[in-house]
Amino acid sequence: MRIIGALMAMSCVAGAAQPPEEPSQAPAGFWEHWGDGKAEVAGYKLTIPRYGEARTGEAVLIFVTEDLSASTLVKAESKQPDSFPVIKLNDARDFTTGVYDYNVMTSAFVPLNGRTERGTPAKISFSSQEWCGHVFDQVTIKDDGLTHRWHSYFEGEGDGSTDHKIPEQAIFADALPILVRDLAGPLVADGGSRTVQVWPRAQTTRFLHNKAQFRQAVLSRDASTAEITVPAGSFEVRRTNLESDGLTAEFWVETAPPHRLISWKWSDGEEGLLVHAERLPYWSMSGPGETSYRSRLGLDGSRDENGLGNSVEKK
Repeated sequence: MRIIGALMAMSCVAGAAQPPEEPSQAPAGFWEHWGDGKAEVAGYKLTIPRYGEARTGEAVLIFVTEDLSASTLVKAESKQPDSFPVIKLNDARDFTTGVYDYNVMTSAFVPLNGRTERGTPAKISFSSQEWCGHVFDQVTIKDDGLTHRWHSYFEGEGDGSTDHKIPEQAIFADALPILVRDLAGPLVADGGSRTVQVWPRAQTTRFLHNKAQFRQAVLSRDASTAEITVPAGSFEVRRTNLESDGLTAEFWVETAPPHRLISWKWSDGEEGLLVHAERLPYWSMSGPGETSYRSRLGLDGSRDENGLGNSVEKK
């Protein structure tokens, strides 16, 4: 792993054909919005392929800042001398396949202090539960590279661990909902593109029972903006694209602050459309009277044909 610091960042030369790697750090003005002690909680109408069919479900993406311990890569709930700030994404999704359902969650932790290169998180964890069994997958990143561990009820997978060197221009697909919003610094210039090495989503490798490995791809961003309409309303957005053999994704990000993720689409047919988002201290909202927020987010389990919760106003 190529940990980089401020001195290396200052030596970067602008305008290179293949831009030098920049640190993963909070951009200017970041803490004015993200330091308020709340999380951004966003509900999405989800379409996801499974067993050859498009399944309709719901997803909630939670973006929040916290501190990790550098030695353990777990949350530093009490102030630790080796702790560092991250922005965390918890991506929880629920969908049904016939008689049984899936509950899937991915967590990505992206440093905000320059600890890694932009595009490289500190940790990614993934779990999937369904009626046949469950699987767990985790990637941890330290100075000497990454360690990939997995545990699965499938005979061909079982328990395993591999170590990998991290190549230049690395991007981790599970962190893209953070990265395309430029929350750890600009990912790619408007109208620009660059060649990257992508570590695939854990959901993809686990569902397809494939081994994870880096793959070359092209990351680009549209020069012009567009207007799209989703259940949450109409938004001016700019699209960021990831293209590779067998790995293509598009992310539409709101041009106005706080640059929310309005929609995404993967080439396998997965799609997310924003229903509602707001800043909430959700960890303290466990009382019976606060279940109404689930309907506002489109997460009440009684979606109509548009994927909206019954109490959500249709645009």
